[in-house]
Amino acid sequence: MLAHTITEIQSLGVRVGMDSPNRKVGAGPAEGGTIILGGIPAHVPFSGNFVSRSPYALRLLEGESWLVKGGEFILPARMKQRPKFYDYVTKDKVSYSSIALFHGKDCVASTVRQTCTYWNSHKRCQFCGIELSLSSAQTTKLKTPSQLAEVIRKAMELDSVSHVVLTTGATLPPGKEIDYLGRCVKAIKEVCDLPIHAQFLPPDDPKKLNELKKAGTDTVGIHIESFDMEVLARFAPVKAAIGLEMYEKAWNCAVDVFDFNQVSSFLLVGLGEQEDSVVRGSEFLAERGVYPFVVPFRPIPGSLMEDCGTPNPETMKRLYNTIVGILRNKGLSAAKSLAGCVRCGACSALQAYEQEAGKQFICRPAVTDEELAVALQIRKDVFVREQGLFETSDLDENDSSSTHIIVKCDDEIIGAVRVFPEKDGPNHWVGGRLAVRRKYRDNHAGALLVQEAMRYVKNKGCTRFTAHIQEQNVHYFSLLGWKAVGPVETYHGKAHRLMEADLCRV
Repeated sequence: MLAHTITEIQSLGVRVGMDSPNRKVGAGPAEGGTIILGGIPAHVPFSGNFVSRSPYALRLLEGESWLVKGGEFILPARMKQRPKFYDYVTKDKVSYSSIALFHGKDCVASTVRQTCTYWNSHKRCQFCGIELSLSSAQTTKLKTPSQLAEVIRKAMELDSVSHVVLTTGATLPPGKEIDYLGRCVKAIKEVCDLPIHAQFLPPDDPKKLNELKKAGTDTVGIHIESFDMEVLARFAPVKAAIGLEMYEKAWNCAVDVFDFNQVSSFLLVGLGEQEDSVVRGSEFLAERGVYPFVVPFRPIPGSLMEDCGTPNPETMKRLYNTIVGILRNKGLSAAKSLAGCVRCGACSALQAYEQEAGKQFICRPAVTDEELAVALQIRKDVFVREQGLFETSDLDENDSSSTHIIVKCDDEIIGAVRVFPEKDGPNHWVGGRLAVRRKYRDNHAGALLVQEAMRYVKNKGCTRFTAHIQEQNVHYFSLLGWKAVGPVETYHGKAHRLMEADLCRV
């Protein structure tokens, strides 16, 4: 389950033995980098003290990066390349990367004011690292509206950015930062019509939310961090002093202004809170139309909590599964969010659990003529039209004795593979014609088909299961428990190799 894997690497970290963009400080869950697994962005720790003990690592295999667990290759793990807009400087000679950073898969984010009124006091949030990047000269203290507009427009043009996150350190009096966020939003909207998310503390004057909306803000985040008030008082005293009543008022007003599902609040897990407080807090938020963005705590190097641990991944799995049910019952979804951390989703596995809960994959033999017809059509689309292996049809004499195994997603057949007994004996079966619709190839439907085919033939008494595999797919099959047992052969103009499955793997 992909969501479980993301949960584990966000708590345990990933050892990286290759060059990678690695952000170490900042205002949010900062340390680490983003990898893409099955089309889902996951921001994971790379260099925290605990990462050296993680069973997960990134390794290169024939020029492609893979996620490895305990030496076993698990999944392709595409690294996000350095954004092109980082190579530019503003009109006033400031590096673009010190104004805004690329987040997740298609988001650009900026801490518009890189200072916090409470940074040098006992009221400082202990998990935060907002001024660390400032002291290390990695960012600019105050980003101007014109700088932000210039940088974000270039990010949209060069790196396909599709939404924006703006956050800021706390100011006095409370709500003053909203005025500046509004100026920044307005400047950005004048040059590019991207959806924009803004984050801030609850304002004393709710009218400021209307002003922020008029400036062009699409979604907002008002983050309480924890519903365990003892934990909140210990680690975020200013937020605890604001109080739940003030937060509730701000959330209700924000939903009135920005709409249902367009307001969110971070809930950090791993600060010592009672697990039930996360569930109760998520229900409290969801009932008000606020998306509870549940995130595993990650210690930021240099922060007051840099030596603390991360939450147990099993705890996170339980919480995610429970909270996905809450979201569905209340009609909330990350897919409905117009902009921001909820839409990006990289710092939490919650979006992955939402997607998996919303998609039901079923893998089994075809049982009707209609199902068989769809399976054969998918084969034709792949092997005739897409790959050109056959001129008009890929059907052959083995189809009459084949069982076609299909995989369905939400009742739609999206792929198929055939298996049939070889003529040299009942214990030898052959697989082939593995085909998946193009748009579903990032969902590991192919792996599901191969694994189900292995289970099927084993249950039929098979002791030897072979297939001729296209050469470029040999490594992929080896990760699923197959080994090459024959030389490279040319089949319909393509290099193939005979492979045999290790049926002990199923």
